[in-house]
Amino acid sequence: MKKNGRRRRVPKIGLACAGGGIEGAVYEIGALCALEEAIEGLSFSNAHVYVGVSAGAIITASLANGITPRQMSRAILSAQHDVHPITPSTFYSPAYREYFSRAGHIPHTIGSMVWGYIRHPGDISLGGSLSRLTELLPVGVFDNTPIRDYMKLNFSYEGRTDDFRELKTRLRIVATDLDSSKTVVFGSPGFDDVPVSLAVQASTALPAVYTPVRINNRNYIDGVAQRTVHASVAMDEGADLTICVNPIVPYEALEDAESVLKEMLMERGLPAVLSQTFRTMIHSRMNVGINRYKQEYKDQDIIVIEPDSKDYRMFFTNIFSFSSRKEVCNYAYQSTRLHLKKNADEINAILNKYGLFLNETSLRDELKSLYDNRYRNTGEKTVSDLSITLKKLDMVLDDM
Repeated sequence: MKKNGRRRRVPKIGLACAGGGIEGAVYEIGALCALEEAIEGLSFSNAHVYVGVSAGAIITASLANGITPRQMSRAILSAQHDVHPITPSTFYSPAYREYFSRAGHIPHTIGSMVWGYIRHPGDISLGGSLSRLTELLPVGVFDNTPIRDYMKLNFSYEGRTDDFRELKTRLRIVATDLDSSKTVVFGSPGFDDVPVSLAVQASTALPAVYTPVRINNRNYIDGVAQRTVHASVAMDEGADLTICVNPIVPYEALEDAESVLKEMLMERGLPAVLSQTFRTMIHSRMNVGINRYKQEYKDQDIIVIEPDSKDYRMFFTNIFSFSSRKEVCNYAYQSTRLHLKKNADEINAILNKYGLFLNETSLRDELKSLYDNRYRNTGEKTVSDLSITLKKLDMVLDDM
């Protein structure tokens, strides 16, 4: 394609996916399906660079290996050709080895604690001595080795690889060095000899949830510990346009919401309160980062896709249920389509710089769904068919 007698440069598209656990991964899959379908000229199978952190590392590593968003959307429900299903057990396997290791230190720790108190009774109180018992607490509740095993299994098929150096595109997996608190970008020069699956395992090691992952005598934890989406990594790799998908947003109850929703966070106890606190901190930090990127990378563009903070479904859905996973994935698909439709002028202004554009005809099609009839149970099919019939009737009446 030429412009003024010169060949137009093919734009470099980057994709940056943030974390969010299994729920976040499922959201990102649905959002990517909508984006790829709605943006003409966009394919997530041939991006210039993929950047993944935490759950986003699972998604981007799969994309870099040729697994499409549509394949992943079906894999969350059942095994597909060359793609194994994502299950809760992949994410939530108890860290038995860590438990037994800490238990083995009980005699020595208690003995050392008692002996120290006997030798220096005036230096520290009995309560202070007992504080050493915290050393016996496991550093993580779950073991994310199954995540690595899952990735290795999917990468074992022909045409895929677990080696950064053998990929046809750039894949960057972000983690944090626990002992130095520095960000490490696996896949970049000097860190590309680590298997992709092991880098993903390190990036998903959220502190207190998963045990740190040891690589080359260093301990690594979730890359979210430093930043949220690490979009700057894609831009430093030369991406003209970076699409960021972030599933981590705090829940914002509306003033006129039902009282049951207003009180739900407190009623759900400590996990819900901690989740809201974590989401608020992460999202605030991401907004600061995005605003800074717009100043530092003025010749490059960013499009951010994330859930509506006022929609309680992303916060309270039971992701352990297969039907809930399908609901979240379809919600992400539909809400992303709605976001693109509402902000079409602004988004098209960015896309058009790179020869891309929104298919607004497709976005206006209210009958579109992520899943076809093969993935609906009898009740869902009946409701869906009735809904489609009513929408078609509305269209006919509008044309009369």
